[in-house]
Amino acid sequence: MNPVGINGTLIIQLITFVILVALLYKYMYGPLRKVMDARRAKIADGLAAAERGKEEMALAQKRAAEMLREAKDKAAEIIANAERRGVELREEAQSKAREEADRIIAGARAEIDVETNRAREVLRGQVVELVVDGTQRILHREIDQNAHRDIIDRMVGQL
Repeated sequence: MNPVGINGTLIIQLITFVILVALLYKYMYGPLRKVMDARRAKIADGLAAAERGKEEMALAQKRAAEMLREAKDKAAEIIANAERRGVELREEAQSKAREEADRIIAGARAEIDVETNRAREVLRGQVVELVVDGTQRILHREIDQNAHRDIIDRMVGQL
C-alpha cells in the first residue's frame, strides 16, 4: 500500500474543491440565501399580519359586543317608551271614557230634572183641578178658577 502523501492530484483536487465551493457560494448559496431571506421576511410579515389580524379581530369583537349592548339598550329604551306611551294612551282613553260617562250622566240627570219638573207641573195642574173640584163640592157652588188662582197656588205650594 502506498502511503498517502501530498501529490499533484491532491493539490489539483483541493484547488478544484475550493473553486467549486467559491462558485457554489457565489451562484448557489447567494441566491439561495436571498430566497431564504425573502421567505423569512415573508413569513415574518405573515406572522405580523396574523398578529394584526388577531388584534383587529379582538377589536372587531369588542366593537360588535359594544354595538350589541347599545342595540339592546336602545331596544330596551324603545320598549320602555312604548310601554309608557301605552299607559298614557290607556289613561287618556279612561279619562275620555270617564268624561263621556260624566257627560252622559249629567245629560241624564238634566233630563230627569226636566221630566221631574214636567211631572210636577202636570201633578200641580191635576191637584189644582182636584182642589177646585173638591172645593166646589164642599161649598156647593161654582168657584171662579181665574179669580181665585192666588189662593189655589198657595194651597198647591203647601202640598
